[in-house]
Parts: sequence; structure tokens; C-alpha cells
Amino acid sequence: MRLVQSILPNQTAFFAVSLFLTSLNGPALLQGEQLVLTGAAALGDWTTDSPGARRRITLRDVAPPGATKSAFNSPRVVSRPKDAWPKAPAGFKVERFAEGLREPRIIHTAPNGDIFVAESSGNRVRVLRDADGDGKPEISEVFVEGLKQPFGLAFYPPGPNPKFLYIANTDSIVRVPYRNGQVRAEAEPEQLAELSSGGRLTGGGHWTRDVIFSPDGKRMFVSIGSRSNVSDDASEERRARIFEYDPQGRNEKVAGWGLRNPVGLAIEPESGSLWTTVNERDGLGDDCPPDYVTRVKPGGFYGWPWFYLGGIPDPRHPGKHPELREKVSVPDLLLQSHSAALGITFYDGTKFPAEYRGQAFVGLHGSWNRARRTGYKVIRIPVADGRPAGEYIDFLTGFVANDGNVWGRPVGVTTAKDGALLVTDDGGNCIWRVSYVGVGN
Repeated sequence: MRLVQSILPNQTAFFAVSLFLTSLNGPALLQGEQLVLTGAAALGDWTTDSPGARRRITLRDVAPPGATKSAFNSPRVVSRPKDAWPKAPAGFKVERFAEGLREPRIIHTAPNGDIFVAESSGNRVRVLRDADGDGKPEISEVFVEGLKQPFGLAFYPPGPNPKFLYIANTDSIVRVPYRNGQVRAEAEPEQLAELSSGGRLTGGGHWTRDVIFSPDGKRMFVSIGSRSNVSDDASEERRARIFEYDPQGRNEKVAGWGLRNPVGLAIEPESGSLWTTVNERDGLGDDCPPDYVTRVKPGGFYGWPWFYLGGIPDPRHPGKHPELREKVSVPDLLLQSHSAALGITFYDGTKFPAEYRGQAFVGLHGSWNRARRTGYKVIRIPVADGRPAGEYIDFLTGFVANDGNVWGRPVGVTTAKDGALLVTDDGGNCIWRVSYVGVGN
């Protein structure tokens, strides 16, 4: 495998060379040696994305704070242009699985193969079933409604015969009784952990909450983002961290903290370790600091809001908490700044080529605090010895139109029972299905 690094004098040259390098990463390279883009070439924007492009970002690639102005560049979400469709590597087929949803976010596959998706603005969870194996759901039912911005979903206990579906509302963890094949809840949600009242956890700010269980079912993890961008006042108490509970929502303790916005949670299947996707702070420029995916060290501190990347001080908090500087954990895998990594899953199917099995897939929702858009794609992360191998690979791209407007925003990812990868898109309010059909088909 070759590494390609470029040292470029200006941004124009950077985009030109990145485009050239990406053009080399076509289907032929997928059958042999692949380029790994490093340094400036690993960065870029939506115009340099391409399925199969491999990117490695290291600490030395991170720009100093203020190297560029901090841009307000929120996407304009438009209808999908007639000639636009998500792009996947050679041998993969992309189809629309379901549409007409209300902000589909996190998605999970039940043990029997049913697909559960949180429709966050619809305040409900929907169940979809492809009964005849044609890649389209014949059954689409609202499993439970009357929720409050639901996001995370988890079946409990882990294994083939769950008894409950756990749901992470923005203000609470609730559960409803569940049995395999059930398409409508038969009881009201039972609240287990309250996340917003009694002065314990104020609302506002980052609203998503994910929930997941340890493989033995004894520990429940809940992710909670910060209220602000970089404030350290009292409103941030109990924010920007991952909590651990027992399955009844009791015996709370901190599993990890200083994580500005830990969104998605997943368990790496070989090691059983907890992974999370993190959206880092804004306002320090286009390429500072990077978002990241990391294993969560038990009780580990990741720096927010005073530090980032292993003790680099945030200039907006000069001289604060020097006693914590040496305790800041460096994340495992750096992503391009402002990519907005959300949902994460490990591919556990058998239909993709062997090298995909056990690798992580992450939905990048896309930037707003960057001059040129980045994110708006699904990436895959090679895993070695239970940890990220050091690079990430563009997998599903093409959600930005030629004029720079956005028609799709990936969020959640799950492996369907038939081995396809399902991706929620809250820009298009749909779910995409990516299946492997073989090179040449």
C-alpha cells in the first residue's frame, strides 16, 4: 500500500492535486494497490470525495487555531436532482429502501431482521420489514409514538430473544416490552433514567442521545453532548460525557468525559470495547480541531472544553485547569474537521467482500462551520486488533449537488439481515440500501 503526501503552497493547488489523486482511486485500484492520502491530500471538500479514497489524518496535519476564519456555511437542503444518486465502490448497488419518513436518524436491525428507525422530528419509532426479500419493506408500522426527539435504540437483553426496546429520548431513557416480530408496542414507555429535570441536566444544545448495552447486558451506556460550543459554566454540569448505568437506569457513573458531542455508540465485536463518534468544537477555523472516532477509555478525559488532542489548550480558556492537561486522552482516529460524525455500526454480514467484515461504518452528516463543505458521506474504518487501523475510506458519496446545495445527509447505519448496509438520510427523509452484486454487474 502506498502513501501519498503533498506539501502544497496554496489552497487552489491543494484542491487541484486532491482532485487528481482522487481520480486515481478508481475501480482498478480496488483490485490491487490503493493510495492512502496523507497530509494536505487527505483533506479536501465534497468535490474531492470518491468511493475508495483512503485518508489518514495525524496530529501534525491539524491546523493551529485561527489559521483560517471560522465560516458560517450551513447547507441548503434541496430535492434530489434527477441525475443525482449516491455513489458506492465498484461492485456495489445503491437503491432506495424506504422514503417519506420524518427525520430518520438512528437505525437498528432486530434479531429477527426487522428494521427499527427513530424518526426524531416525528417523535416516534417505526418498524420496517422486507418480508419477501426484494429489498423493499412490505410492512411499515409505527411501533411507538408520543416520544420526545428519540434518537438511540437498543434491544435488551443483547442476543436473539430481547424482551425490551430501549429508546433514548432527548430528556430520558425509556423502554417498552418487545418480542421478536412485534410491529406495535402493547404498553406505554417506562421511564428509567431522567436526563433533564431537577436541575440535573439542563436542556438545549446538542439534543441527541444514544444508548447501547455491553455484550453481557450488565451495563447500559448513554451519550450526552454539550449544551454550548466551549462554555465551562454551570449549565455544562453533567454534559459532554458518556454515562454508565445498570439496565434499570440506576447506579450512574461516568464512562468518559470531556467529549464535546459524543453522538453514536457501538460495541466492537471482537474486543467488546465501547466506541463513539465525536463532533468537536467550532470557531477555530476550517481544519481545527478534527472530529474523531475513538474507543472510550473507562473514565477517560478527552479535553473539552479546555483542551483537545492530548493537551492542546483551547485559546478561549487560557491557563485554565493545568492539572488536567496531562490527563487528556488522544482519540484513536481523526476525521476531517466539521464532518459531523453521527451513527456508527460494525458490519456483521457475510455478503460484502471478506475485507469489509468487522469494519466500522460511520455516517458523516456534513459541515456547517467550514468555508467549503466536508462530510455528507458514509465512511468505513478498517479495524485491527479491536482498534481503528489509522485511516478511513470513503464508501458512499455524492450527496452534494454540482451547485453545492445538499440533497442528502447520512446519519445512521445498520447491517440488514440479508447482508446489505442500510443508511438513514434525514435530508432526503429516506433510507438507502447498499448491496454487493460483484464487480462487472
